[in-house]
Amino acid sequence: MSVLTLPRPALAADPALRPVISFHGVGKTYPNGTTALRDVDLAIYQKDFVFLVGASGAGKSTLVRLLIREEVASTGRIFVDGQEITRMPRRRLPKLRRKFGIVFQDFKLLPRSTVAQNVAFALQVTRPGQRHLKEKVEEALWIVGLEDKLNKFPDELSGGEQQRVAIARALVHRPRIFLADEPTGNLDPDTSWGIVQLLLQINHRGTTVLMATHNREVVDLVRRRVIAIENGRVVRDEHEGQYLKEGEATI
Repeated sequence: MSVLTLPRPALAADPALRPVISFHGVGKTYPNGTTALRDVDLAIYQKDFVFLVGASGAGKSTLVRLLIREEVASTGRIFVDGQEITRMPRRRLPKLRRKFGIVFQDFKLLPRSTVAQNVAFALQVTRPGQRHLKEKVEEALWIVGLEDKLNKFPDELSGGEQQRVAIARALVHRPRIFLADEPTGNLDPDTSWGIVQLLLQINHRGTTVLMATHNREVVDLVRRRVIAIENGRVVRDEHEGQYLKEGEATI
């Protein structure tokens, strides 16, 4: 696999920058007593590309769900774009979620809708009456390289193409932050690498990207910021990091 060469953003530690995402002493304990996150402190800055790594059950997906307020933190405070979301009223959640584009391991496409209809659906739900809908859908599909697949149905596409449709759907409303939760989990290595290159291009356009992944090879090749979670705690946060630090146990 060849590495996509893109200019690297400035280091996120610049104190003049305000985090686009920040966690302050965040914990999450479920009603059954399971603790998913413990005292998490982190800051993610505009234009960061961050890999979130850790074993299954370490807390990665919980962190993502807290960010979009699918779940509520038990302790601590979370800020998105300078706004505290920890106790945000439900009526304000749709506006918060418009800041995010989200893709998952399973593509969650509408099987009886065309590619164009799947992408358009995201705008129709979040921003009814959106002007220039057709043009925005075509632009999103052009970005992911599927401008010639508008009228195809999901079962006519490969797994990699389906994930690209999901990415286009997440991009069509031009989110400030892109969340990818195991986006290559169902894909072969070459297809996975194409998806990661696409996420790097999206990041290069100015979108902050947070990618939860088990894909060690990709993390080690790309060498961007790595946040490692173990037993609900952030145990490592390093720029140009690797999936595992030398001497670290397999996660």
